[in-house]
Amino acid sequence: MTVRWGIIGPGRIARKVAADFPHVPEAQLVAVASRSKERGEAFARDLGVPTVHDSYRAILADPQVDALYIATPHPQHRAIALAGIRAGKALLVEKAFTVTPEATREIVDLAVERGVFVMEAMWTRFQPAVARLRELIADGAIGEVTAVQADLGAQHSTDPADRFYAPELGGGALFDLAVYPISFAQMVLGPAVHVTARGVLADSGVDVEESILLDHGDGRTSTLFASLRCQTPGAARVVGTGGWIDVPPRFHHPTRLVLTRNGHEPEEIAAPATGAGYSHEIVEVTGAVAAGRTQSDVMPLADTVAVQEIMGEVAAQLGMRVVEGPDQL
Repeated sequence: MTVRWGIIGPGRIARKVAADFPHVPEAQLVAVASRSKERGEAFARDLGVPTVHDSYRAILADPQVDALYIATPHPQHRAIALAGIRAGKALLVEKAFTVTPEATREIVDLAVERGVFVMEAMWTRFQPAVARLRELIADGAIGEVTAVQADLGAQHSTDPADRFYAPELGGGALFDLAVYPISFAQMVLGPAVHVTARGVLADSGVDVEESILLDHGDGRTSTLFASLRCQTPGAARVVGTGGWIDVPPRFHHPTRLVLTRNGHEPEEIAAPATGAGYSHEIVEVTGAVAAGRTQSDVMPLADTVAVQEIMGEVAAQLGMRVVEGPDQL
């Protein structure tokens, strides 16, 4: 079965994702929607997309589209996702899924009620190296896992007019960067029972940088860092009673692991991605839609809710100004 895809929001990340569709023969990119006709046409021309819609409602009504990738700014995800579910379209929603836990639960509840496939586009979980990491942990390669350490920092523009400083566009380090180490920690250790966060805010109320300590219960913790003002290695480490696994930079799309068992020399494990690495999440959604599944086993909706709950607590502790989008298009 060929699953026909559309893209909403033809921005930078959407171009990267669209370029990986040729690696997934069962997925066909057939349409793009943009509020800017010129941007939509340029995207379609550059990437060989046959149909351009000049409104989000139009692509939701397109009977030739089975699945939609939502790549708009974070606060816009809410209205588009709710409308997409009501239209019966399978959805891949770019991370961060929303900017509030309440909006995430709203989308998840409707998806479950309607039996429509929805998944967060956390491409990290589908990288071959990260899949191998989960296998090693499950096989007991490092014993009982007790801790996760991860950082992700990038020096962005300090111009207050930049998108990263606009609350109404989901600006800040939390929704673009910290979501990665938080989701990684949640994948390995599960939900957090306690969150402690300290950080720095811009004048606009968005976060510039934060350190996060997660208590996952039973003595298991995660130490995380994200920054818009500092470039960091972007590495992760999973520590257990029998050793540790390093995920070299950048850990959110790694090509290898380094496994160190207590008393042994490190072992390097290569696991490169296909294409730019986005093809793996496209495979997941395409296969699920073709099989009639409503959730991903690798990125289930419960995990997305757990991650958004953590981010909501971080935002509250930092005193961030968070502007969620409307529930209607």
